[in-house]
Amino acid sequence: MQALVITNLLLWVCVVALALVVFALSRQVGLLHERVAPAGALAPAKGPTVGQAAPRLSLTTLDGHSLELGAPSPDGRDTLLFFLSPTCPLCRTLLPTLLRVTADEDASARVVLAGDGDPEEYRRYAHDNGVSSLPLVVSTELGLAWQVSKLPYAALVDGDGLLRARGMVNTREHLESLFEARRLGVASVQEYLALELEEPAGEQAL
Repeated sequence: MQALVITNLLLWVCVVALALVVFALSRQVGLLHERVAPAGALAPAKGPTVGQAAPRLSLTTLDGHSLELGAPSPDGRDTLLFFLSPTCPLCRTLLPTLLRVTADEDASARVVLAGDGDPEEYRRYAHDNGVSSLPLVVSTELGLAWQVSKLPYAALVDGDGLLRARGMVNTREHLESLFEARRLGVASVQEYLALELEEPAGEQAL
């Protein structure tokens, strides 16, 4: 009987010790998360310039509707242009994330999917992945205007037709960074961090 009591006590001591270890590790993970700089979408050197007018094109979606990209939006809504391809596995993976991010970050932003290739293949792709309700443009002209060379690629255009952020997006964080860059008034999260690092050095020099 005494041995059983001692065993139970030792077991509880181990449980409490384990709980303390887990708590300490969770705090360290939280501190590490705060210290790690956010990763923004990587903006290629080529392509439209953030802060200037986005390429203006009159296009037709796969369902036959006219679509003006780069023009001021009548309702003032932002447009998230997402370039994808049926042969891009990462694009397929990001589609549910794309819908969640736009809902979380800016429910008023409209999402426009874009690609280049066989329209029928894109139509099947949209149906199979549950995004048939989104405007989908298949246009070589559009890809050339944005100088898209790698996928997935996204751009955020405001209601006035100005490009607010763009870049390659491989994760949810990359997509979110486009909205964050727009909020901060910078071309990218990387630019904002660079400015933050330069400011203390400038103040010290004064």
